[in-house]
Amino acid sequence: MYSEISRLIEMLKSTGKPYNIEKIKSAYLYAKKVHDGQFRNSGEAYISHPIAVAEIVAGLELDTDSICAALLHDTIEDARDKLDLSDIKKHFGEAVALLVDGLTKIVQMQIEDKEEAHIENLRKMLLAMSKDIRVIFIKLCDRLHNMRTLAAKAEEKRRAIALETMYVYAPLAHRLGMQRIKQELENHSLIYLDPIGYEEVRRDIERKYGQNLNFIENVRASVEAKLSENNINFTLEGRIKTVYSIYRKMYNQNKSFDEIYDFYALRIIVKTELECYTVLGIIHEMFNSVPGRFKDYISTPKPNLYQSLHTTVIGRGGIPFEVQIRTREMHNVAEYGIAAHWKYKSGERSKEEIDDKLSWIAKLIEADDNTRDPDEFMHSLKIDIFHDETFVFTPKGDVIALPLGSTTIDFAYAIHSAIGNKMIGAKINGMIVPIDKILQTGDIVEILTSPSAKGPSRDWLKIVKTGEARNKIRQWFKKEKRSENIVVGRNEIDRELRRFGRSYTEQQKHEIVTNVAKRLGIQEADDLYNTIGYGGLAVTKIIGKLRDEFDRVVKPEESEQLITDINQVKITKPKLQRFTGGVVVEGESGYMIKFAKCCNPLPGDDIVGFITRGYGVSIHKQDCPNFINRRSNPQNVERWLEAHWENEFVDQGDGSLYEARVQIHAENNIRLIADITTALAEMRVSILQISSQKRSEYSIIINLTIGCKNVSHYRSIVSKLKSIPSVYHIERGFS
Repeated sequence: MYSEISRLIEMLKSTGKPYNIEKIKSAYLYAKKVHDGQFRNSGEAYISHPIAVAEIVAGLELDTDSICAALLHDTIEDARDKLDLSDIKKHFGEAVALLVDGLTKIVQMQIEDKEEAHIENLRKMLLAMSKDIRVIFIKLCDRLHNMRTLAAKAEEKRRAIALETMYVYAPLAHRLGMQRIKQELENHSLIYLDPIGYEEVRRDIERKYGQNLNFIENVRASVEAKLSENNINFTLEGRIKTVYSIYRKMYNQNKSFDEIYDFYALRIIVKTELECYTVLGIIHEMFNSVPGRFKDYISTPKPNLYQSLHTTVIGRGGIPFEVQIRTREMHNVAEYGIAAHWKYKSGERSKEEIDDKLSWIAKLIEADDNTRDPDEFMHSLKIDIFHDETFVFTPKGDVIALPLGSTTIDFAYAIHSAIGNKMIGAKINGMIVPIDKILQTGDIVEILTSPSAKGPSRDWLKIVKTGEARNKIRQWFKKEKRSENIVVGRNEIDRELRRFGRSYTEQQKHEIVTNVAKRLGIQEADDLYNTIGYGGLAVTKIIGKLRDEFDRVVKPEESEQLITDINQVKITKPKLQRFTGGVVVEGESGYMIKFAKCCNPLPGDDIVGFITRGYGVSIHKQDCPNFINRRSNPQNVERWLEAHWENEFVDQGDGSLYEARVQIHAENNIRLIADITTALAEMRVSILQISSQKRSEYSIIINLTIGCKNVSHYRSIVSKLKSIPSVYHIERGFS
């Protein structure tokens, strides 16, 4: 009766752990009954799959409930008669039911598909992981067996599953430190994604290994003799790199096969951490080390818990090889990651400690709560889970791991929200750098803060790399700048509605936006404006819904009859009228144009016109504080006119210069003014006015009024000024 799971039972008994064998047998019989008559693509009875998954789970030495869940993981989805979790719970308990529920919700995901339904599956997976990490352990084992048997599926299906495995499940295994499973998933995926490349690398490995057939054995023998001579108790293993790891190095780093230095490797496993360093000294005494190829992951573990000493040395014949040195516990963690810490009722690892190691999952879910944009969620997921890492240090020597390409702003928010919100600059290795400086492994980073800092800039959302930093910046704007967010969000929606080409009233707009908000699960129009304003949702993601509601609320025949009353003067349907200064305004001809001094708009800025009393039309930036304040006044609603720049003024200008105000936050030193004026002179930029304001002994603000052609010219000027070492922040405009 139990012959199909005899190997599984033997595996469990051999561990010496107190597994509930009778419960596991019951789960097997239950699954066998549900899957009776079902077959895999290979022709095997379907029950062979959950048994194989349970065996892989048993290899991780997870607990009884995990083994049962592995056997039952497809029962809810595949049952002919309707089964629900209550039946699983009745027979096997609540813990098993929750695991099966989590596994059932993780359906097939398409990594390249940005549809909300598929992104939702990723969210479900993370949520299931946050509730019980065993869910993803079992799911990885499930995926591993599917990859081992993938050849039975159709070619198109094989490629889709391999792509998903390579870009979702293998990186997850890496993030959890489960290197053995990760490597096998990568190799199986490569077979179907690039069979020619896989075969070429595999043949190169066989060729090189054949040429140096005795190399590893000879090195191994000499190392064994030396370690035994020093009375060290050890286990020694030899290995060559996997096909995928070599393939990735060759194609990502544009290297030839012969340039892969760590093709061969020895792994030395000892009892204590102290012995690791003793063995390292012995290895360096025996062989010449390769400069720059030593890494100490014992004193500085990787975020996925990996610990080991790595060094590359030169053997006989000039052949380089890598030596990895670790304790037995470190080795188990290196092979099985977080799963190695999951002890069955042993109490060796507290739940709090495991939860701390998995805090990145909670951060992703928290970030997801602050955005309704599926593309933004996918971006955060790829960066925070599926990306290479950079390791940098605080001034006190603490290690902070960040995704490759992270900036000093990401570092600040990784330390604490308050540090990021009060940040005014940063130092790397003792030198002041721009706040958007990309960090390199080994950098010592110090964040400069000020109690009088105004908080983060909206521009930071375009600079930061991590979802954590982006989430914390949004949280600050959401909490501190609601009224400003509403204005920004309203402007963005107004801009989209105007593109639809028909006039509408404020009442109609309110109805449109309210309906769209409710379709998104947001209660009020202002809440939607706020969400867009602080960056939780891009307005481009709701254009379709806005269009639907607009067409329903604003009828074509109604818009033709609308009359706007401006100061008792009736104006018919607006016509485009060209004015001086490269600005086009909707409205009646005859107005004079002037540029508002409060915001100094430049060609390329989003602008709006305001009908002044006796002075024509005043042109403001759409984020101008005066526009924001006046726009909310009902008496001024009809005095605001749509305006934009002519394309040639945005791109090239007509040779005219426009006033632009620049506020420079910098370190106070004797060369600062000279450096600024020299930089501007090199760009032939006119300085119309300059003043300074001392903030502290070490900090100063320089206010400049300069002549600019357009926004593009302004940005190039700012870029030049940011290259000055003393400058750490630049803002447009000043009071």
